[in-house]
Amino acid sequence: MTVELGLPGVRPRRVPTRTGRRYLLRTFGCQMNEHDSERLAGMFEADGMLPAAGVDDADVVLINTCCIRENADNRLYGHLGHLKAAKDRRPGMRIMVSGCLAQKDRDVVRDRAPWVDVVFGTHNLHRALTLLDHAEEWGPVTEIWEETASVDDLPSVLPVRREMPHSAWVTIMVGCNNACTFCIVPSVRGAEISRRPGDVVREVRDLAAAGVVEVTLLGQNVNSYGRDLAVDGRRRPVFADLLRRVGEVDGIERIRFTSPHPKDIREDVAAAMAETPAVCEHLHLPLQSGSPRILRAMQRGYTPERFLDKLRMVEDAVPGLATSTDVIVGFPGETEADFARTLDVMAEARFDNAYMFVYSPRPGTPAAGMDDQVDPQVAQERFARLVDLQQRISLEKNEALLGSVVEVLTEGPSKKDPAVATARTRTNKVVHFPGEFPTGRFLRATVERAAPSHLMGSLVP
Repeated sequence: MTVELGLPGVRPRRVPTRTGRRYLLRTFGCQMNEHDSERLAGMFEADGMLPAAGVDDADVVLINTCCIRENADNRLYGHLGHLKAAKDRRPGMRIMVSGCLAQKDRDVVRDRAPWVDVVFGTHNLHRALTLLDHAEEWGPVTEIWEETASVDDLPSVLPVRREMPHSAWVTIMVGCNNACTFCIVPSVRGAEISRRPGDVVREVRDLAAAGVVEVTLLGQNVNSYGRDLAVDGRRRPVFADLLRRVGEVDGIERIRFTSPHPKDIREDVAAAMAETPAVCEHLHLPLQSGSPRILRAMQRGYTPERFLDKLRMVEDAVPGLATSTDVIVGFPGETEADFARTLDVMAEARFDNAYMFVYSPRPGTPAAGMDDQVDPQVAQERFARLVDLQQRISLEKNEALLGSVVEVLTEGPSKKDPAVATARTRTNKVVHFPGEFPTGRFLRATVERAAPSHLMGSLVP
C-alpha cells in the first residue's frame, strides 16, 4: 500500500519534537545519496535529535539506499535483519528506509521486512519527519511519489548537516533524460529538473558566508543543466554560465562538479573551466566502454573516437588537468575483442584515476534482459587486467609529481593513522603528510612519494 500524506511543496515550520532522542543514518551509494543523507541528518537535528554512537544507542535508524550495484538488495536486507534483532530488544526503535532501492522496490521492502516503520523514495525527502510522526502515531507507512512535483520540492531547501564544514555539495538538478540501458537512475530519480541559477548562486553565497570554501555541483548529467528552464524571451542558462556565476562568489576557492556526460560536454564548458579561477583542474568523464559496438548497446551516444576528442578538447583548454572515469567490464555481449578495445582507449586516455566495475544486471533495465550475458569468471578476469593497467597508469601520473609543490586543502586525520593528515589537491589527488591539522586549511606540500591512489609528502614551511 502507498499512503499519500499532505501536499507537494507544503512545508509548515516545525517545533522540535524529538529533543534528546538519537538517530543513526547509514548511506549506500553515490554523492547524490550522500548529499540526501546530509539533508536527512539536518532535518533530524532541526527536530532536536542527536547523532547516535551505534544501533543500540539509536532511537531512529535510517538506511538511505542505492540500487545501482548488484549486492545492493542483499546489503539492505542484511542490515534490516540485524536491525530486527535490535528492535526486538528495544520495541520503541523506529526503522526507516529511503532512497533509490526504496523507490524501485516499493512494497517489496515492506513484504520482506515488515518490522520497518517508514519507507519513502527519492522524490519526497522533505517528508521524512512527517512520515516518522505518522509511524509513531498510527503505525508503519509507505509513501512513494512518482516524480518531484516542482523545483520547489528539490532537497536543496532543507537543512543540512555536513561532515566537513569547509566543503559542501550543491544540487543543481535532479533526474536524468538519458536512456543508458544499464542504468536505473531515470526510473528512480525521474526526469531532469534544473534549479533556477539564482537559487543555486544564493545557496553558494550562504555557504560561503558560513565558512565553506569548496563546493561540488551535483547532477546526474550536469552539462544538460538548464535545458528545462523557461526561456522568457531570453537564452536558456547553460552549465557554463552557472560555472562562471558560482565562480564569482566571494570566499569560494574551489569548485568541482560531477558528472558530465561525454556526448554533451562542449567548448563552452572547457572555456568556463579555464577562465574561472575557482574551478578545479579536474574532470570526471565516464567512458563506460572502449568498444563502439558496446557503446551502441549501452545507448551512450558517442564513439570511442568522439570521446577521446572531447577529452583532448578539455585537456587542451585547461592546463594541468587531471582526469578520471567510470568503466563497466562484462556488459552483455562483450567479447574479448571489445574488451581489448577498452584497454586500448584506457591506455590512450591515460586517466589519473578510474572507477571500475564488473557489470551487474539491475532488474528494470533493458540490459538485464539482453542475451549473451558474460560469464562472471570471464568478466572478473578482464576486470583484473583493467585494474592492473589503470594502477600502472595512475602510478606513473603520480610519480610525475615527485618533487613538486602542490596546494592542498586539509580534510582531517587519516583513517589509518591519526598522526597523519589527509588533504586534497585541486586536481582531486589525496595527499598524506605528518601532523594534525583542522579541516579546511589551505597548505602547501612537497610531494615525496607516490602510490597509485595517493601521494605522500611534507609541508612547505
